Amino acid sequence: MRRSDLQPYAISCPYCGERIDVLLDPEEVGQQYIEDCQVCCRPIVFNLVQDAEGELHPTVHTENDTF
Repeated sequence: MRRSDLQPYAISCPYCGERIDVLLDPEEVGQQYIEDCQVCCRPIVFNLVQDAEGELHPTVHTENDTF
């Protein structure tokens, strides 16, 4: 994966509520992964989806949330 393929995105941490910038990897669409918050260091669970126009959209939640 080339770094230029990564797409910047801003999310709000589900723990501390701070806005953080993350880089999304299009190859991770449909996968769940964990990345620590850059502010509070708690583990954020990401689910990455891609819309019909090809835009990436993460949903984020705490590791204790159940769906």
